[in-house]
Amino acid sequence: MNQFTLKNGIRLLLLVTLFLGTTIITSLGATMNPASAQDIKPTIVLVHGAFAESSSWNGVLSQLIPKGYPTVAVANPLRGVQSDADYVASVLKGIEGAIVLVGHSYGGAVITNAVNDNSNVKALVYVAGFAPDTGETAAELSGRYPGGTLGPTLAPPVELPDGGKDLYIQQDKFHAQFAADVPASEAQLMASTQRPVTEAALNEASGAPAWKSIPSWFIYGDRDLNIPAAAQAFMANRTNSKETVAVSGASHVVMVSHPDAVTEIIEHAAIAQ
Repeated sequence: MNQFTLKNGIRLLLLVTLFLGTTIITSLGATMNPASAQDIKPTIVLVHGAFAESSSWNGVLSQLIPKGYPTVAVANPLRGVQSDADYVASVLKGIEGAIVLVGHSYGGAVITNAVNDNSNVKALVYVAGFAPDTGETAAELSGRYPGGTLGPTLAPPVELPDGGKDLYIQQDKFHAQFAADVPASEAQLMASTQRPVTEAALNEASGAPAWKSIPSWFIYGDRDLNIPAAAQAFMANRTNSKETVAVSGASHVVMVSHPDAVTEIIEHAAIAQ
């Protein structure tokens, strides 16, 4: 064998070895990829309610984000159940992959109507939220059981150009009514930044509910003065809630005062998918 042939043989051997090594690595990667795919987390979409804003989810977001959950805290318009639901639905359309849809208070009515056959929505989480059936309104549901005291705490309505009315909670009554278990200084910030809901929105009949076809989870405070605990227990039972948590001593803004508990139930819903 001459020197030229020997060199060619060595080169061929090196190429074969390199090829086999690459094939093994590629095969291992292909074997491992399915396990990695299982780690993909659903997007958590959070919808605030009346007299609140997206920052009301900050305590929950600060726990979900470090755990790798994609998150969106939607700015709920608070103008009307169907129009707000349509807006949220438009946000959902832009999200790829599984979605866990979370609604607080009036935001619960919105998520109930926002799915619109979006197959990506895998779970609904009601955080002190309304879960109306067809034809029901937030105002009627909150008044169906004793214990709600929102009415007397509302400020005089703000007249709108279209003839509608915007509703606010009086700032000096906000802490006791809305956020009794939140420090007074924080409750004052919430009172000052509260966003109004229209009177019409609280009295608008709900459409066909998504909870009849999508599994739901519930968490609420047993000292909620906006939506009585009895009303929330009724709605949770009616939806065949997968898990229902009543937080002892918690107010209407349970996600602010007990973000750990709210994050935990959202994760339970996410893991179930």
